[in-house]
Amino acid sequence: MKSFRYILIVVVLLASLVFAQPSLADRPKYSKNPDYITLTQQVNNLKMAEKTQTQLEGYTPEQIDQKINELELQKYAFESGIDWGQCSNQTGKTLAIYGPEPDIDDDEYSEGAALYFLGNGQTTKDRWNCKGVYLPNDATAMTLGRDKQGQELAGGFVIKVPNGTNLVLKTNPDTGVIEFNQAGTKILKSGEVNWFIPNVSQDIVDGRAINAPTKKA
Repeated sequence: MKSFRYILIVVVLLASLVFAQPSLADRPKYSKNPDYITLTQQVNNLKMAEKTQTQLEGYTPEQIDQKINELELQKYAFESGIDWGQCSNQTGKTLAIYGPEPDIDDDEYSEGAALYFLGNGQTTKDRWNCKGVYLPNDATAMTLGRDKQGQELAGGFVIKVPNGTNLVLKTNPDTGVIEFNQAGTKILKSGEVNWFIPNVSQDIVDGRAINAPTKKA
């Protein structure tokens, strides 16, 4: 009788593993992620332009090759299972950032985002997806390339954070301009993404309570 019960328990455990397998298979795959699909299309278009020696507006052949390398690295992050970005605040002020919606499970992909606030000197914790950073309407930012030269941008927009990257924002002590590495980032304005993009000053952001999940010091 005891042997029968033992066998029955083993059968039940094996059956539970078998039937649990489909639920794991239903988790979203990176190949279905709209960001990954867009990345793949961009890489294919750039490679085609490079192969046919088609001149793209605003790009030299060297810049096309560099862009391909940057996008391929982003694709590799997706394919390696790194489906999150990270934000580091070295501006001396509070940053308004975008992260996962509270009612969305970690295993689910969502194009939406919620606002959080990241304190100076803080970095968002690993595996928590920092999707973007809001620049207040009275801020000035500069995108920095490899040559440390960039374009100044008036605030009131969002910097989208690519998966697999740590976007570090710093304030230039001489100019007061917020600087960030432009590699792979996109600038989003109100109406270009289904996120709430406010129109507020840095003083308003500084007055918010810090609530973004961060790495421990």
